[in-house]
Amino acid sequence: MTSADVLVDAFGRIREVVHDAVAGLDPDQLAVRLDPAANSIGWLVWHLTRVQDDHVSDVAEVEQVWTAQGWADRFGLPFGVEDIGYGHDPDDVAAVRVESGELLTGYYDAVHAQTLDFVRGVTDEDLAEVVDAAWQPPVTLGVRLVSVVADDLQHAGQAAFVRGIVERAG
Repeated sequence: MTSADVLVDAFGRIREVVHDAVAGLDPDQLAVRLDPAANSIGWLVWHLTRVQDDHVSDVAEVEQVWTAQGWADRFGLPFGVEDIGYGHDPDDVAAVRVESGELLTGYYDAVHAQTLDFVRGVTDEDLAEVVDAAWQPPVTLGVRLVSVVADDLQHAGQAAFVRGIVERAG
């Protein structure tokens, strides 16, 4: 198994959890927040997808799927196209209302496809390349990709947890 194969598998696991977390939920269920400061399933999946889109497109040196494929317009959120959800307050979280789980998974799948196009070509040597010298120590491609996987899996797991509560309450 190559490093690229490991990355493809890791991103595939995120995709599975994302699909399971939103499948069959209506807009109100996607917007449920366990308390006024909590994140909804819709926000969590939108955010994790935006992070992956932003970070992977940056290292791949391609335009984000969010703008290149018109997803920003389809979502119609009250944020700038560069917004990925980092630093959102409870009002911002509440503003992320989506029409369906299919909208979320459609965007995720488009980002996933672009991510796999990139990571399939990554070599061990590529992983050592510094992609962000603003940090100490500087961030390598390998560290950036593992960071995206870890962040996305945490948020996908949170969405799955909230889904479980929504289903038991319904």
